[in-house]
Amino acid sequence: MLTGGTGSFGQKFTEIMLKKYNPKLIRIFSRDELKQYEMEHKFKFDKRLRFLIGNMRDKDRLSRVWML
Repeated sequence: MLTGGTGSFGQKFTEIMLKKYNPKLIRIFSRDELKQYEMEHKFKFDKRLRFLIGNMRDKDRLSRVWML
């Protein structure tokens, strides 16, 4: 899971992971719905990406997302 995944680092990290390592799944966890929407389009709705809304300071939400 990549927390803060819609920021500049997260987007570049996602790009590298998808191109070089071909992961089965990357969970993008962030609180910015607009950036998640934009990132979905940037990566052409790649099936290996799963976008999840939340704030990493919310420990309950973070633990629930971790179990998905």
